[in-house]
Amino acid sequence: QVQLVESGGGLVQPGGSLRLSCVVSGFTSDYHAIGWFRQAPGEQQEGIACISSIDGSTYYTDSRKGRFTISRDTAKNTVTLQMNSLKPEGTAVYYCAAGDGGACILNMGAPDEYEFWGQGTQVTVSS
Repeated sequence: QVQLVESGGGLVQPGGSLRLSCVVSGFTSDYHAIGWFRQAPGEQQEGIACISSIDGSTYYTDSRKGRFTISRDTAKNTVTLQMNSLKPEGTAVYYCAAGDGGACILNMGAPDEYEFWGQGTQVTVSS
């Protein structure tokens, strides 16, 4: 059973930065990627970025390119999402998820390509 625990959310002013962490346990070779998603109230899940567990390759959705960075620390079984230049519309719950072999290949992959999900961490961008 793959388990994921997010941390690092909180209140940040517009233009500020946050670093989210996702600690992963039970990750097997059948799950090849970690993705970050967000969900605001009344909205569908939206992919942010993903990183391959196989070769470390990354993918970012267009609006995040140049502002967000996803990275991994294999020794700590942790995936980090560095978020810079945050905007008020970035307010949402942010989730990390473990994807199968169809995820994070050329694009994020749909949410249903990610089988295991954390509980989320709230990010509020407000002055």
